[in-house]
Amino acid sequence: MEGGGVERGTLEIATALVQRGHRSIVISGGGRMVSALEAIGSEHITWPIGKKSLLSLRLALRLRHFLKQQQVDILHARSRMPAWIAWLAWRGMNKTQRPHFITTVHGQYSVNFYSSVMTRGERVIAVSNTIKHYLLNHYPRLDAHKIQVIYRGIDSHAFPYDYKAGSQWLHQWYEQYPQLLDSTIITLPGRLSRLKGHEDFIELMSRLKLQGANVYGLVVGDAGSQHGDYANGIMQLAQQKGLDNIIFTGYRNDVREIYTVSDIVLSLSSKPESFGRTVLEALSLGIPVIGYDHGGVGEVLNAVFPEGQVAVGDLDALTQKVQQFIATKPAVTAMTRGTHPFPLKKMLDDTLDAYEAIARSD
Repeated sequence: MEGGGVERGTLEIATALVQRGHRSIVISGGGRMVSALEAIGSEHITWPIGKKSLLSLRLALRLRHFLKQQQVDILHARSRMPAWIAWLAWRGMNKTQRPHFITTVHGQYSVNFYSSVMTRGERVIAVSNTIKHYLLNHYPRLDAHKIQVIYRGIDSHAFPYDYKAGSQWLHQWYEQYPQLLDSTIITLPGRLSRLKGHEDFIELMSRLKLQGANVYGLVVGDAGSQHGDYANGIMQLAQQKGLDNIIFTGYRNDVREIYTVSDIVLSLSSKPESFGRTVLEALSLGIPVIGYDHGGVGEVLNAVFPEGQVAVGDLDALTQKVQQFIATKPAVTAMTRGTHPFPLKKMLDDTLDAYEAIARSD
């Protein structure tokens, strides 16, 4: 529960369960989001359930006992190692007494036996049509009727159109980064990992600097425990190219405010994103987004802001579009009509409806 889309969705579903009078229990390896989870009334249990080791499978017996003891109705797995532990625990229980087993596929995992556990739920939730097609293409034995597309969503009240950061925040921000005052700001949010397109971002910023543009690039996000070497390499690459116009902010819990001082937000993942929450958050605020046109990001842009779509890896088209947006900042008009294409409430309602429907199927 350190951060990220999967963890954020877990917190949102837990909140909805508690608000509607249900009991919510989350088992994870812990992290910075646990306090928020417990603050809304959910219970958290810290087990090393995400550690990728065969030894982790020993937790299946412990989990089976826990499920029986707590009389759990729905067992919902959201990533692969926890799903294996959950499935092994669930499979060994009496069919008349065990909970219903649901999985959510949040990404286009490598296609292999390890990943196949995400198709073993009684219901398999896909977070976008991109993920549904991935499942159907790579797991032909999966019953298509078990798949339910439930788009991720965001709360438009948390990301209101034309929101402005407060004066105190702005003062602290520009005190920390005075060079950003009166500059064009291009932001790339997301974890520092190989798939997020940081190399393309550095190349873009290099081109813009050579053209004399007064532009700063923000890389907002940390590397976590798994991508430290990659993060160091990316920072060194920016230094080698003499790009003093790129700022690595590390992890921030004020991304909404950072969006509002950004002129453009980018999504440059080399591998198709399952959904693209950061894209939708920025668009909801009215901030233009330019993103590679594939996966969930392509779906979101197509529905909300098609003028932000760029062919994957086309750095010439990316540079040209960024220059175009700098010259004339486009309005995100889809968000001014009062209708939100991917509301958080629909995601929550659809997920809890899925819980209730499968519970009634006994």
